[in-house]
Amino acid sequence: MKNKNKIYIITLVLIIIDQLIKIIIKSNMELYQEIKIIKNFFSIMYLKNTGAAFSILENKTILLILFSVCFILIIGKFIKKESDNINKIELISLGMILGGVFGNLIDRIIYKGVIDYLSFKIINYNFPVFNLADICITIGAFILIVDSLFLRKKS
Repeated sequence: MKNKNKIYIITLVLIIIDQLIKIIIKSNMELYQEIKIIKNFFSIMYLKNTGAAFSILENKTILLILFSVCFILIIGKFIKKESDNINKIELISLGMILGGVFGNLIDRIIYKGVIDYLSFKIINYNFPVFNLADICITIGAFILIVDSLFLRKKS
């Protein structure tokens, strides 16, 4: 199976999982409702973020949709051009990033904002609420950077 197909399978699986979780959250919770899982540390909290990370560009939905579509097109073009040269780490990373970007893009199109639900309190700091798509983007980007800087053999 070609690398680009593997990337797209990872992407699709993550989109499905992300959207299923968000459907469960939306169907079973009220906006701003919180379910404490680990006291003073972790809860499920249903929020809708109309911005990007940390609510930057709040209520700029069209701009964020356009940005996401452009990003997807750029990554897609890279995958098409470089698919034979992509290693396993890059394959997983790109699949995670695309899955996350698509997951949040779907939310922006359907709900006019991203459904967030993972809430952590660390010491006395309430970390911004996030979702699986955000995790995929962050971890995928981190792995890609580490691979590019430290793991990839220099030719």
